[in-house]
Amino acid sequence: MLIHPQINPVALQLGPIAVHWYGLTYLAAFGLFILLGNLRLRHQPYAAMTGSQAWARRDIEDFLFMGVMGVVLGGRIGYCLFYKPLYYAQHPLEVLAVWQGGMSFHGGMLGVIVAMVWFARSRQRPLLQVADFVAPCVPTGLAAGRVGNFINGELWGRVSSPDLPWGMVFRGAGDLPRHPSQIYQFLLEGLLLFVLLWLYARKPRAAGQVAAAFLMGYGLLRFTAEFFREPDAHLGLLSLGMSMGQWLCVPMVLGGAGLWWWAHRCQKVAR
Repeated sequence: MLIHPQINPVALQLGPIAVHWYGLTYLAAFGLFILLGNLRLRHQPYAAMTGSQAWARRDIEDFLFMGVMGVVLGGRIGYCLFYKPLYYAQHPLEVLAVWQGGMSFHGGMLGVIVAMVWFARSRQRPLLQVADFVAPCVPTGLAAGRVGNFINGELWGRVSSPDLPWGMVFRGAGDLPRHPSQIYQFLLEGLLLFVLLWLYARKPRAAGQVAAAFLMGYGLLRFTAEFFREPDAHLGLLSLGMSMGQWLCVPMVLGGAGLWWWAHRCQKVAR
């Protein structure tokens, strides 16, 4: 049985300014997006584009700015709507209190979709082309976020068997060993999804299929990880014994499967 190291969430204190590890993981996520985006420029069909349709480093930087806004606003609003709608309906001003914590990946994803629509229209690019470009660059950012969750000792897992070698006791979660679900999510929806999606995106695909693979892949891997993650205390398990995170993954998987099938069908018709 392991004990969570209880790492100080403040990485660096500069007078009244505190630099948190979680903030640094966000910076790492943004840096990885820039790096992978530039590597993505070498993939087809982006490498073959010329003229006004050609992708450049400036496009990646501009989208990152829009995407960050989508992640922060969408993640916060999504948390308020999906996880505590009644509370925030009674305390609407606290929606702005992001320093109190509370972010939702699914809300952040919706925010990024809005950013992609905005970017596609402003640059006169097909939306699915933008989505296919962005999708493989996302999982490493998710992995960085899970590292931040582990450092903070939050979003811990369910109680595990005492015989589990990596079972871990988290401060605030009692004295029983738990699954380090942050690490599970780091490995599954972060590293594994990145490897699979990056390899899949290296070959030419029908427009929309890479984005569809992300939706299906993340949805399935997150759904699996939720079996080991402690449900939100104020929600518990919902219908069919599923957590809120699992229920939010269901439309992702179904939507991804539908998008993949539609893209495949359009490709066959075009031939």
